Amino acid sequence: QVQLVESGGGLVQAGGSLRLSCAASGRTRSSYYMGWFRQAPGKEREFVAAISWSGGTTYNTDSVKGRFTISRDNAKNTVYLQLNSLKPEDTAVYYCAAASAAMNISTYSKDYASWGQGTQVTVSS
Repeated sequence: QVQLVESGGGLVQAGGSLRLSCAASGRTRSSYYMGWFRQAPGKEREFVAAISWSGGTTYNTDSVKGRFTISRDNAKNTVYLQLNSLKPEDTAVYYCAAASAAMNISTYSKDYASWGQGTQVTVSS
């Protein structure tokens, strides 16, 4: 499996921006597609975005389209999530996750084998 560590969270005002990073280590020679999920207090974990191994295919959930952008740099074993035009409802712990590229990209958390510890994003109104 691959180990994942997120960073870049913090407190930001509504309308602001953050860039989250997810650094991978371990079995990084294997091909993985990557996803970002988030979990707000009292709510279930939800899919945010995913990106294929090559980076050529991305998916975003409807609530973040046009505001969040997922990207990856395989040379650095790092995946990014650029968060723009943040809203208070974006407040959550954000997790990155990895799944084998041999599978189709999934928006379901159960399909991801490796998870980071999460990074807190708080958006004030």
